[in-house]
Amino acid sequence: MKIALILDPLDGLKTYKDTSVAIMREAARRGHALFVAEQSGLLLRGGAVRLQSSEFHFREAASWYRLGEKTEQAPEAFDAILMRKDPPFDSEYVYSTYLLEIAEQQGARVFNRPRSIRDWNEKLSVARFAQFAPEFLVTRNSDEIRDFLAERGDIVVKPLDGMGGSGVFRLHREDHNIGVILETITHYDRRTVMAQRYLPEIKAGDKRILLIDGTPLPYALARIPKPGETRGNLAAGGTGVAQPLSLRDRQIAETVGVELKKAGLFLVGLDVIGDHLTEINVTSPTGMVEIAAQTDCDPAVLFMDALERTCTAA
Repeated sequence: MKIALILDPLDGLKTYKDTSVAIMREAARRGHALFVAEQSGLLLRGGAVRLQSSEFHFREAASWYRLGEKTEQAPEAFDAILMRKDPPFDSEYVYSTYLLEIAEQQGARVFNRPRSIRDWNEKLSVARFAQFAPEFLVTRNSDEIRDFLAERGDIVVKPLDGMGGSGVFRLHREDHNIGVILETITHYDRRTVMAQRYLPEIKAGDKRILLIDGTPLPYALARIPKPGETRGNLAAGGTGVAQPLSLRDRQIAETVGVELKKAGLFLVGLDVIGDHLTEINVTSPTGMVEIAAQTDCDPAVLFMDALERTCTAA
């Protein structure tokens, strides 16, 4: 197959743990042709979307890759386009999904489906499955958040467009910095945020459950916060420990997975703390490398198996 990936700049990827790189290595092992592009490589000319990309090859050297000359092609010339750009989910990200949606109308196969990336905000989407979510509030009004804090006693507040735990604060009733934290995260009541009841089960790990084409992997990656930290995200210094899905994990994942598959969300990472679903990551979920290193499950292999089946059946 001929596969294009839309990524962040290659030199910024942490190759030893990056999920996109793991997928690329497995695709290359199978003999698929790989091409890489950045968001700037998407353009609309004369009513048709074009993708500027470079052929990609792995190297066993200090420079871990080699790129061919950049060329411009129709997106439908690829068997699959993988949208793996990291958040923040800003205006440029939205524009990319618009262009990729037009590319789909031209016949391109894009994973994840661009419209669903837009529609399934990674924080707000838990509202679709409120039966699994902790108590939460979405608002830009600081007084509403203060009332929610007064009711719950211990909460976390987070932006709707971040990743890796960036911008996440924990607040409790006796906190002396409530005002400045709310001013900062809401931009003085000009930015909508999410507040959720704090879940003490975070101490046992923020579990990342990967779903491929609606089916959960048998293992989750429990991201355990470092001492003195509330966030379990690996980017915030958490330690990843693979563990089998619990019955509750599987109930959440299988229920959510049915809807994800319908929406064309091919690779998704659910965040589960204790028995509660806290986020649905649809942009560039990670965790494949850590699960493969600690278990008998290789998520990149399963991903490529599913991608090949899907593209062959199309």
